[in-house]
Amino acid sequence: MSYALNQKVFTPVPPDKGSFPLDHEGVCKKSMIQYMRCLRENGNDNSFCRESAKEYLDCRMRNDLMAKEDWSKLGFQDSTHKDN
Repeated sequence: MSYALNQKVFTPVPPDKGSFPLDHEGVCKKSMIQYMRCLRENGNDNSFCRESAKEYLDCRMRNDLMAKEDWSKLGFQDSTHKDN
């Protein structure tokens, strides 16, 4: 195996929020499909799908598929939620 001189070695860096585990059991599939449908119907403009996005993220947090975060850190500054 040959290496080029002065080649920098790539060191992977984990994402800031950590991994985003797959929903193998389909626990949040219904809310994910509603969110994806909303995006498709609105030309991928997320501003029309904020409630669907929030429901999907809430499902993931409730089922330990992502870390629990304040809604303001997820882009929902104008929102309050009973669970967080």
